[in-house]
Amino acid sequence: ETEERWYAHWENRGYFRSLPDDREPFTIVIPPPNVTGVLHMGHMLNNTIQDVLIRKARLDGKNACWVPGTDHASIATEAKVVHWLREEKNLRKADLSRAEFMDYAYQWKDKYGGIILQQLRKLGASCDWDRTSFTMDPNYYRDVIRVFLDLYKKGKLYRGLRMVNWDPEAKTVLSNEEVLHKEESAQLFYINYLGEDGSPGITIATQRPETIFADVAIAVNPKDKRFEKFVGQKVLIPLINRPIPIIADDYVDIEFGTGALKITPAHDPNDYEVGQRHGLEVIDTINDDGTINEQCAYAPLVGLDRFEARKRIKPALEASGNLVKTEDYTTSIGRSERTNAVVEPKLSLQWFVNMSSLGGPALKAVQDEEVKFFPPSFQNLYRDWMENLRDWCISRQLWWGQQIPAWYLKSEALSKETHVFVAESAEEALAQAQEATGNKQLTLNDLRQDEDVLDTWASSWLWPISVFDGFDKPDGEIKYYYPTNVIVTGWDIIFFWIARMIMAGYEFKGEKPFQAVYFTGMVRDSKRRKMSKSLGNSPDALKLIEEFGADGVRYGLMSSAAAGGDILFEDKLCENGRNFCNKLWNALRLVRGWQIAEAAENEDI
Repeated sequence: ETEERWYAHWENRGYFRSLPDDREPFTIVIPPPNVTGVLHMGHMLNNTIQDVLIRKARLDGKNACWVPGTDHASIATEAKVVHWLREEKNLRKADLSRAEFMDYAYQWKDKYGGIILQQLRKLGASCDWDRTSFTMDPNYYRDVIRVFLDLYKKGKLYRGLRMVNWDPEAKTVLSNEEVLHKEESAQLFYINYLGEDGSPGITIATQRPETIFADVAIAVNPKDKRFEKFVGQKVLIPLINRPIPIIADDYVDIEFGTGALKITPAHDPNDYEVGQRHGLEVIDTINDDGTINEQCAYAPLVGLDRFEARKRIKPALEASGNLVKTEDYTTSIGRSERTNAVVEPKLSLQWFVNMSSLGGPALKAVQDEEVKFFPPSFQNLYRDWMENLRDWCISRQLWWGQQIPAWYLKSEALSKETHVFVAESAEEALAQAQEATGNKQLTLNDLRQDEDVLDTWASSWLWPISVFDGFDKPDGEIKYYYPTNVIVTGWDIIFFWIARMIMAGYEFKGEKPFQAVYFTGMVRDSKRRKMSKSLGNSPDALKLIEEFGADGVRYGLMSSAAAGGDILFEDKLCENGRNFCNKLWNALRLVRGWQIAEAAENEDI
């Protein structure tokens, strides 16, 4: 009760408000939590550290500005909206137009989004709430679109057919950083491909037997003496008897499996590269939702989920005599960070940012400590990633987000467009189309906009700039507040967000976005396990505040929170914090009592 009363007093008096003046600024932009989010231990740690820094700056007489806000979180929010529509409105996404879906999405956001910002008030976070930003605000949306156009015009953004990480549950592409790899138990299937002439042929080992129908070759290492005589011959794919060639390629590991490798360009990035070198066709047998399609050519599997197809193909291979054996083994499986679905490698037409053109200044800034890391050991992790940059796939197959500002002629088949018109508006795209085709009779009805939206990180990388309206008003507040002083974040988003913000700062403002990065550790339980709902080891943050008080919880966290080091959390930390706060309060009462007594005595005299 006391904390809520005092917080309301501070907020109503505008104590956290910041406007440019002649004082030295001290600026922090909050790592925007997902609009779907609720307060958890990681948020409590991160925001307590920010609050310590911002309150210290106020005590030092600086103009402290702490900017709050939320991220629209495309994948997570769309999933929430789809579930809400199904449960509360009895509607499916497929029943709605894009405009109708977006209307409902904003309804959901207005009703449920931003809860975490109210919860941060309970934590005592002294943000300038008048500056609250959202990555789908109209001005922010406009900034994201302008940056897309800018990069496209500079030749730093392109559309191409590339192998991507596909989430069959969310039905969208994922960046490499959104795929979590871990060791899991699996089976190797040893499958024999008979020779085209009926000879014994060749045996391969695969973890994914359901993809054999997309095979276009068997590859062996040219130095492998065992298979010299096979190169140039053909073998038959089991169950469908389609002939495929045996080729030689240095990519094949002589020691793995049988030393012979099935080449499936549509379903493996390395196989795709091999296929490109040898001019092989691409056969895609898996739908966007992870089911088997007609390209499979083996009717019993068509329409089945890929894992069900794997179960069904085993007895079929046994019956045909093509299954030599199975073998248990452990391998690295990639799963979607958002849905936990096993990621499917997929050849897809997507939009990409050329990262090599953006990475240089951002790498140099950290190496030269123009942007300082705390603790400095994270420089090595950052450098390793920056020196091995891959182009960033920024398109997502969703509706919630900033729709890609590219238009195509409706007369051209999907995925085979020869004309692409990138513009800030449909009218500008139409003018481009009329000029490019020489057809002044074209109208807006002849164009269709790209259905995809931009990756969430393609908006949040502009956060330190856009929250100060730095694109529309380059001579406004941003000149006072930018670059910001420090960003506080978990080390797990060093690639997602920190690296990309630094790139954006140098690309669009010509300077660093912040002077320092303070990396927090992970909050773990007493057994060093990562906190999660599934393990049931993540305490209710609001209940902790209710039981121990915000000050007690914050002190408990900070008492064991060295920069970058993991925190082994237990309620006892908060109890210690509450007890310490009580001691401070009792000490204050004692001193205050002396002051009152002394004042009374002086008055009597």
